[in-house]
Amino acid sequence: MVVGESDEAAADRVFHALADATRRDIIARVIRDAQSVTALARHYPMSFAAVQKHVAVLERAALVTKRRRGREKVVHPDLTALRRAARLLDAYEQLWRHRARGIEELLAED
Repeated sequence: MVVGESDEAAADRVFHALADATRRDIIARVIRDAQSVTALARHYPMSFAAVQKHVAVLERAALVTKRRRGREKVVHPDLTALRRAARLLDAYEQLWRHRARGIEELLAED
């Protein structure tokens, strides 16, 4: 599996973003229904600024986009990055399955 440097950096940003439970929850919420940052902030026991920072991490990972609606910025999901991450995880799974078959074959030879 050959991955370019920019692909590696993008994967790092996605997995870093997904490593945090609050950010995973934000993604789940905006997948169900796009929400303003203000509406999202009401769900968490943290400051508005902290929620904004979480949304910024998700934006850098291309997992969400923000669009202005009047005075608010509404957070929308962008599932393209999630699909790329899923494909990368699938590739790793296939690699490990191939290795496991190889081990089974070696053990069967004895």
